[in-house]
Amino acid sequence: MGARENIRTAVRHVVPPAGLTRALAVQAMVFAVGHGLFQAGSAVFFTRALGLSPAQVGLGLSLAAGALLLGTVPLGGLTDRHGPQRVWIACLLLDAALFATYPLVTGFAGFLAVVLALAVTGAATGVARQVYSINVLRPEERVTAMAYQRSSLNVGFGLGALISGLVLAVDTIWAYRGMVFFIAAVYLVTAGFVRRLPRLPQVTRPTEPMSRLAVLRDRPFMAVSLLSGLLSAHQTLYLTVMPLWILTHTDAPKTIIAALVLLNTVLIVLLQVRASRGADTAPGAARASRRGALLISLFCVVLPISGQTRGLLTVGALVVAATLLILAELIESAGTWGLTATLPPAAQRGAYVGAFGLGSQLQFLIAPAGLTALGVSTGGWGWYPAAGIFVLVGLAIVPAVARAERTPRLGEAPEATRTVTPVP
Repeated sequence: MGARENIRTAVRHVVPPAGLTRALAVQAMVFAVGHGLFQAGSAVFFTRALGLSPAQVGLGLSLAAGALLLGTVPLGGLTDRHGPQRVWIACLLLDAALFATYPLVTGFAGFLAVVLALAVTGAATGVARQVYSINVLRPEERVTAMAYQRSSLNVGFGLGALISGLVLAVDTIWAYRGMVFFIAAVYLVTAGFVRRLPRLPQVTRPTEPMSRLAVLRDRPFMAVSLLSGLLSAHQTLYLTVMPLWILTHTDAPKTIIAALVLLNTVLIVLLQVRASRGADTAPGAARASRRGALLISLFCVVLPISGQTRGLLTVGALVVAATLLILAELIESAGTWGLTATLPPAAQRGAYVGAFGLGSQLQFLIAPAGLTALGVSTGGWGWYPAAGIFVLVGLAIVPAVARAERTPRLGEAPEATRTVTPVP
């Protein structure tokens, strides 16, 4: 009986409850199949099917990242003006059309045009999806629902990666073209899911709307954005810096990198909902972010041990370090959701959610080179100052959130009453 109850509890933390939370999780999983498929197969598609050089691919993706950084806040403003659901659907339809045009690309200029457009629609989609989830759910449900979505996203990413393996095994031009047409179809299906979600009530707009970049003047909020963005470095550490450390400073087999990625996926699916408890208020989210920061610092202390060990001890040290970083990711992600759900004002939520993402985007520009130089290139001693940096960020984020809570937001207006139609 005890084992049966444990199984039921585990299922409840993986399978979302019926209703709106499940509907949001299902669309997330469908979307992630297409997104995961392209993430896993895009590099080969660009070089084999489009005939681009690695340098051209790298330049195009870097320019797309720059466009994403510059466009997030204005695109968030679009969500405020036109409604998150409408923007979300429009961007998914544009994504489908853009992926369908990929086989027509014949050179770098065409590739750049498509990849820049996809960066813009991707940024708008991310903001609109998050704003919709916040607006349509009751405050106590928001973080848990986002946790279920993230768990479902990882299931979808895994399925997409599996499909990409089949495409790479076939390795023909038509297989790669079929891949992008399939992704376009996935986005069309996702748009259909989103269209069937409940309609949102109209949010009261301020009589004098903010300018598109006015949110950047909200210094307490932007300080929280920067600190939280620095903590999102757990992604860079797990997917970029730790593999480089394993390859250059340990005797572990290369296959352990893939095993640790699988471990990450499995634990996120199983534990994300549990790890999100208590992060549905601003103080709770701040404390979750602090715990995540301290776990990242512990990772930075444990990982260098693997450079001094041999054989199974090395594998054990890497598994312990990876587990610490996964726990940090689970808890810090919940903190991020709690902060974006509680700090922005309802009438300007799109602009504020977009501005909050600037911190993590800056991290993606700085952390890969910075943490690699500090942790890997130093031979190992640089991990200790890196741990100190994350401790300082963790200590700073709780008072920063408290200050942001005390400071009125720009364009703040009372939240509209959340009356939504049932899920069809």
